[in-house]
Amino acid sequence: MTPETIEAYGVRLRPSRLADVADTVAACTDPLTRRFMTGLPDPYTEESARWWITEGAPAAWATGGAAYAIADPATDRLLGAVGLSNPVPARRQLEIGYWVAPWARGRGVATAATRALAERTFAADTARLELLAAPENVASQRVALAAGFRHEGVRRAAGTAPDGGRYDLVAWVRLADDPPGPTARPLPDLPGGRLTDGVVALRRLGPADVDPLHRLHTLPEVVANRVPPVPPTRESIERRCRLAESHWLAGRSADVAIVDAGTGAVAGGCALVYDEPSTGQAMLGYSLLPEARGRGLATRTVGLVAGWAFDIGLARLWAGTRPENVASQRVLEKAGFRREGLLRGRLPGPAGSRLDSVLYGLLAADRARPR
Repeated sequence: MTPETIEAYGVRLRPSRLADVADTVAACTDPLTRRFMTGLPDPYTEESARWWITEGAPAAWATGGAAYAIADPATDRLLGAVGLSNPVPARRQLEIGYWVAPWARGRGVATAATRALAERTFAADTARLELLAAPENVASQRVALAAGFRHEGVRRAAGTAPDGGRYDLVAWVRLADDPPGPTARPLPDLPGGRLTDGVVALRRLGPADVDPLHRLHTLPEVVANRVPPVPPTRESIERRCRLAESHWLAGRSADVAIVDAGTGAVAGGCALVYDEPSTGQAMLGYSLLPEARGRGLATRTVGLVAGWAFDIGLARLWAGTRPENVASQRVLEKAGFRREGLLRGRLPGPAGSRLDSVLYGLLAADRARPR
């Protein structure tokens, strides 16, 4: 590829210019930019920006990559940057990356630039583009989906932090012959960000939910029904809350906080794990804090999640309970699930033992049947 100007989807991709220095410094000293671009110089100065424009960007082109400034077509003001790196000629593969200045966020700039550069790159005989993002960088992953990239997996410890530590990167990939347009999500966002019946409200789990979720999952009666039946560490709960949105975007699970609609307090948690996308089947699990029990909130939660799951195209939900967990079985039966059988020794138990599990199932077609 050569550094010609590209105009498409409402953005202009052009080589960086010395006139961009001030805006480059402002963007690259922004905390959100720096959070996920761990290789930026610190401090980032005018000298850093001049080096990038006069030496760094030309070097990217010289080594088989690309380095574009994203500009406003009307004013030519810098809005961000998009580029290609890590070429693998034998695989006809490149990695695409971008950042957007604070004054241009929320306008679809990154998606537009990624689409425009991807199209030009594929036209130049590239077969595969990779887009790597930190799991907590959900804005970047939403761009990947909007630009037609598909979730491929996690690169363990592929990222390097400034302190020398390592972190995972989520891999999103687009092929030259993939269909145009955004990638369809197996698990879309909740409509309006929440589900509610006026009594209970469900929203995506997040970092603010660590305290109630940790308290919930370390209760003895909840631990007894975990797999395996051991209490989680606070660190593992923090990780679950931090990565809930990334897992949702990848189509792995929809992890929600159960909220008392009257008080706004977190009452528990519920997770839909999309364990068999090929058959349209997902597993459902839930638990409530003691102060929220006995009020029908679990039944309402299961009903709301099941309705949403079937509305987005799932065909079957299943849930398993310990044989002695009668309360959970009643919740499932009230929500329309049917007992399907006993799976002997299905779950790991204490001291190497195995525990039975009672299996319940609910079909999308069941909703139309009178009870």
